[in-house]
Amino acid sequence: MRLHWHRRDLRATDNRGLAHREEGETPVAGLFVFDPQVLEHASSIRVACLLQALEALKEWYRNNDSDLLIAHGDSSAVVPDVVIEYGASRVTWNEDYSGLARERDRATRAALEDQGIDCRSFHDAICHEPGSITTNKGTYYSVFTYFWKKWRDREKESPYDPPTPETLADVSGEELPTLEELGFDQPEATAPVVTSGAAQERAEAFCDGPIYRYADERDYPDASTTSRLSVDLKYGTIGIRDLYAMTERAASRIDDTDLEVSPETAREGVETFQQQLAWREFYAHVLAYNPHVVTENFSGYQHEIEWRNDPEELEAWQAGKTGYPIVDAGMRQLLEESWVHNRVRMIVASFLTKDLLIDWREGYDWYRRHLADHDTANDTGGWQWAASTGTDAQPYFRVFNPMKQGADYDPEAAYIKQYVPELEGVSPSDIHTWHELSSERRSELAPEYPDPIVDHSERREAAIAMFERARGED
Repeated sequence: MRLHWHRRDLRATDNRGLAHREEGETPVAGLFVFDPQVLEHASSIRVACLLQALEALKEWYRNNDSDLLIAHGDSSAVVPDVVIEYGASRVTWNEDYSGLARERDRATRAALEDQGIDCRSFHDAICHEPGSITTNKGTYYSVFTYFWKKWRDREKESPYDPPTPETLADVSGEELPTLEELGFDQPEATAPVVTSGAAQERAEAFCDGPIYRYADERDYPDASTTSRLSVDLKYGTIGIRDLYAMTERAASRIDDTDLEVSPETAREGVETFQQQLAWREFYAHVLAYNPHVVTENFSGYQHEIEWRNDPEELEAWQAGKTGYPIVDAGMRQLLEESWVHNRVRMIVASFLTKDLLIDWREGYDWYRRHLADHDTANDTGGWQWAASTGTDAQPYFRVFNPMKQGADYDPEAAYIKQYVPELEGVSPSDIHTWHELSSERRSELAPEYPDPIVDHSERREAAIAMFERARGED
């Protein structure tokens, strides 16, 4: 029997490691390990999503006359124990790219090999493994534009079929633990539905229409044109090859379908979404070669950046009470839904690092605790981009104006009012000029909503000066 160790590949379809079979190989059984060293870095919302995905995967195995085996403990000790218990001859798994995951996998591989147990890992979560897209010098890319050109033109694998019942082992596993048994409280935010079935439905719905408007509407948080598939890619409830193939099928239908947009707009929409898949892969490659980016700046400065430490301003940002409406809407959406629209993620990250002058690591940690779709590679990449410390980052002197961002991307203030009900009766024009109104006028319009906690213009100049000192320009 072969064991397939599931981690962030909680699906049966388009699972490269699970689908792999050597000639004459015996049946395969699925295994998941609740490893305390991994759970130490988890959060209630993410474990709640994990348990949903595992329950659906376990049901799939049982519907196919098998089961998902469940184990608890240090993976490097537990996986060999399960191998011995079931008399397995091989173990497979799909690669993860964070430093924590790679340390776990190295230790587990060493333990298996010490016992003479064959093991093999596969690159499954991304289309092109780290090291396969490189510069002419053979190094990884740190500029996305060049990476994207090669990624776009590189042939993609077809999705993998799921195992058939006759190729699955006849095993029986224990029931899944509860959140409480794993040491987590019930999350305050509403968890999304994270199952392979829900992922497929989301992907199909997106590729049947919104993808064609994606380029034009993706930056508008009230437009509902994003795919909402980030959580599925995080837990692997959808395969990347399967999703890419769906986007290609969407592209092939453009000339034969009566769309609400022009064919040119529709094609741009599909390519723009595929570009987002490439961004995800770009950051995975960067993390694979630079595991330190989780805690350290990718781009060095001559001097240390003089981040401020203001607990009150940080707390106001975390609670969505900064007095900047689009920022507060985003922070409250995070607390309510464990998800934030991508444009708004950039706005709130810029506000923390360039208006409050607070270290990006504070923002990364807050989002890591509250996002259902937290992905180490994506999130460190995004936060360091906003903070002007990462790969291909925005220049330090580019500072998002939160009021202009709100007016540009939420002109009717519909998104803002959804998450900041104190502004429900306030006109969009007043919301988008909130910082210019007198304190008396603001109190009259929305007595429960705070005044801006900082002056954007002043902090913008302070941020530029802070980065110039770090660059040694003073």
